[in-house]
Amino acid sequence: MRMVLCDSNRILCEALASLLQAHGHPVLAIATTADESIAAVAALRPDACLLDLRFPDGSGLDVARAVRRCTPETKIVVFSRVTDPAEVSEAKKIGVAGFLRKDQKLEAITGALGVINVGKTAFDPGSLRQPSRRTVPSPTEELLGRLTPRERQVLQRIVAGQSTGQMAREMDVAMSTVRSHIGRVLYKLDAHSQVQAAAIASRGSASDVFRT
Repeated sequence: MRMVLCDSNRILCEALASLLQAHGHPVLAIATTADESIAAVAALRPDACLLDLRFPDGSGLDVARAVRRCTPETKIVVFSRVTDPAEVSEAKKIGVAGFLRKDQKLEAITGALGVINVGKTAFDPGSLRQPSRRTVPSPTEELLGRLTPRERQVLQRIVAGQSTGQMAREMDVAMSTVRSHIGRVLYKLDAHSQVQAAAIASRGSASDVFRT
């Protein structure tokens, strides 16, 4: 599907765009504000847009309403960490085609997009209820669950303060490969920068976070 990504975190969108395009979903544009999102969808008329619910200038639900009015043929997929049942219910009333959590694995996201592409809906069961505090995984568990061994190695080097060039030399790979790994790490940790990724990693035990 031809897509527009609507999320205030451009770094995460760029990393996600690369992953989606590798799975046959070309990304036409990235919009980081509510107004930009509405304008991009109206101008490009994509098959679908991935839409967060939080923007600095407005609500994602308002964007969804505007998209439904202007380009009803575009399938709207809410892609957010917000799991408020009331907002999920409102999104359904607006007519979105899916509601996916950001912490899902890429395979689950692309699988849901495939379902939506054939005219069905995809609502992640976890988005329909508030998670219990006792079942929320720790930051360390989140890291281990999301990152591959190679990505944990890159995160460890980020924490150590290594530059992209130093990582490339010591890992014996191209700098473009390192940048790709860093992008995936930032996306999976929902981090805006390498500094934030390092801060997230420091919350858990180093021996647990970087165990391969």
